[in-house]
Amino acid sequence: MNKKANTLVFILGATVFNILVTVMCFVLLFVLYARFLASLLPENAAAWGFPVIFIAAIALSFIIYRVILKQLLRRVDVEKYFDPIFGKRRPPSRRD
Repeated sequence: MNKKANTLVFILGATVFNILVTVMCFVLLFVLYARFLASLLPENAAAWGFPVIFIAAIALSFIIYRVILKQLLRRVDVEKYFDPIFGKRRPPSRRD
């Protein structure tokens, strides 16, 4: 496979991975909420539980995704296997 195909496969795989991590975080947070908090809170507070769990799952999956991506980027030579998405990188400007 060439660099463009590698980049496309990586983006698709990373997207699917991020969605799966978000769903797993949502299920985990929902189970924890139902197990520990739902019985302690009044019924009208339960309506706030779903949006808070959803936003927390997105935030948690973003953190997990970034940590895993940083580890991957340390191990893989990005320039060798992947094509830039938005064009070539500019060299950093020199400050004298």
